[in-house]
Amino acid sequence: MVVAMIAAGLFTAEMVSKATVENTASSTALLIDSFLEPLVQGLTREDLLSANETTELNRLLGTDHFRERFPHLEIWKEGGLIVYSTTPSLIGRRFNPPPGLVTALAGDISAQYADLKALEHRVSGRSQKYLEIYIPIREERSGRVVAVAEIHESTAPLEVRLWWVRLKSWLAVVCATSLIMLGLFGIVYRGNKLILLQRRQLNERLVEIEHTSRHNHILKERAQRASGRVAELTENYLRRIGADLHDGPAQLIGLAALSVEHVRRAQTPTKRDEELQLLNSVLSEALRDIRTMSKGLMLPEVEDLPLPEVIKRMALNHERRTGTKVTVHCGTISHTLTHGIKICVYRFVQEGLNNAFRHADGNGQVVMCRIDDSVLYLAVQDDGGTGVSGPAPPDSGLGLVGMRERVESLGGVFRVSHLPNGGSRFEMSVVISEEPQDG
Repeated sequence: MVVAMIAAGLFTAEMVSKATVENTASSTALLIDSFLEPLVQGLTREDLLSANETTELNRLLGTDHFRERFPHLEIWKEGGLIVYSTTPSLIGRRFNPPPGLVTALAGDISAQYADLKALEHRVSGRSQKYLEIYIPIREERSGRVVAVAEIHESTAPLEVRLWWVRLKSWLAVVCATSLIMLGLFGIVYRGNKLILLQRRQLNERLVEIEHTSRHNHILKERAQRASGRVAELTENYLRRIGADLHDGPAQLIGLAALSVEHVRRAQTPTKRDEELQLLNSVLSEALRDIRTMSKGLMLPEVEDLPLPEVIKRMALNHERRTGTKVTVHCGTISHTLTHGIKICVYRFVQEGLNNAFRHADGNGQVVMCRIDDSVLYLAVQDDGGTGVSGPAPPDSGLGLVGMRERVESLGGVFRVSHLPNGGSRFEMSVVISEEPQDG
């Protein structure tokens, strides 16, 4: 912008100065031609002015006011002949036609600063720089250029005018450039603020994305670890079920098979009845063991039940099996939960209550649940104890490890803490979604 301003300023100042000089030359030409043309019409017939014409010109040009503004005047004819001059020694001499003379003989006004190295100026001994104005002098009737008047005008007034004109042109260019630069600065400043704001927002977004990526990576690793652990626990659980079936009902059924052979070999009706009673007792015990084991494996239908109802149903089943009291604090929950979350909640409460019954005699069993900002919080706690006095109910869950793996497989968090009164507290939290329930 500064370079463009300088270039524009130089160009504008030059054009304005040229226009000012041309305007000055035109005004001077109009003034000189008004009184000079009638006096030199004799040049249409003669090469030199008559004595009367020369005397009249000397009288008009000799006034102080005129000589102060126009100190020198020559009249040229074609071929570089000076027919009149305020310097008498130049009259009748020929010089190389200056460029302004050639232009004026063609009918145009010409103006430029005097070349002091020109021969005619050296002969006249001129050392001060003037503005040379060449004015064509025409014949009255035909308009033919018969001579050219070279007038030397003092440059002092012109230099003052040119200085002011250049100053005004430079001020105009500087003001215009300043306004443009101010506007560009405003645009760039506003764009810079917008870019900085967007960069800050982008950095914040990148930090958020990086945090989310790390969190997702942790959840992925946790889910993979939980999946592998669940598979391992499931395999161990299946082996335990197989062992329980082999050591329990299978042994009883095998005993029943032997009892059948004893019944067949019974010699008396009394002996046969005894063997049949024994067979019935063995089969009843095997059936009871199978039902007990199956009861722990079966999951009640919870898909269509709201979460509070699922928790209350599990608490009632636990109370019925163990004869203990369970307090449930769970208000109305209107969120739609997936089937996987409901199963996780059911098994979590089941294992938590079983753990409370085994290790705390079922004292102070409490189940609490709530939802805050789409996060489900669930806790099972007890008041502690010395352990169960009778046989514990069958273990229908996968233990604490299974509870942790179930929760973490859903992206949740599992915590175990000990209360000041000696009790235990199991907590889980998982983010829920508003999606349709899983089948």
